[in-house]
Amino acid sequence: MNKLLNKYKFFFLIFFIGACSYKPIYSGKNYSFSIGEIIFTGDRVINNMIQSNLSLLKEKDDKSKIVYNLQIETSKTKSIVSNNAKGDPLKFEIIIKTNYKILKNDKLLLTKQIEKNNIYNNDDDMFKLQQNEEIIFENISEKISETIISSIINLDDN
Repeated sequence: MNKLLNKYKFFFLIFFIGACSYKPIYSGKNYSFSIGEIIFTGDRVINNMIQSNLSLLKEKDDKSKIVYNLQIETSKTKSIVSNNAKGDPLKFEIIIKTNYKILKNDKLLLTKQIEKNNIYNNDDDMFKLQQNEEIIFENISEKISETIISSIINLDDN
C-alpha cells in the first residue's frame, strides 16, 4: 500500500509541476512602444541583469511602435550593518542606485533616480553567501527594470 501511495505522490507532483506555466512578465504583452538603444555605465553585473530584463522590449523592425532610448547608470555599495563581539560581520546591506534617462528622438523626456536596498545575514560558507548576493542582485535588478518599464508606460499614456 505504501509503495502504491508513493507512486501516486510522484505522479501528482509531476502533474502539478507540469501544469504550471511560466511566462516572462513583459513578453506576452503587446505594448505600443519598444526600446531602441540602451547605454549603460556603472556596475557591469547589475547592468547585464537589467539589460537581460529589458531585452524583451527591444526594437523589432515594427515601424508602428514608438522607440525610446535609455541611458542607465548604476552603482552598488555593500556595507556591514552589524558585527558580533569579535568584530566579525553578522549582517550586510547592499544598496543599488540607478539613474536613468528616457529619450525619444534624442529629446530628453524623463530623468529619474531609483535606490533599492537589501539587508541580509552573513554566512560562514562563502559560496553560499555569494549565491545569496547573486539572488539579491537579480531581484533588485528585476524591480529596477519593472520601474523603468512602468515609467515608459506612463509616458506612453500621456
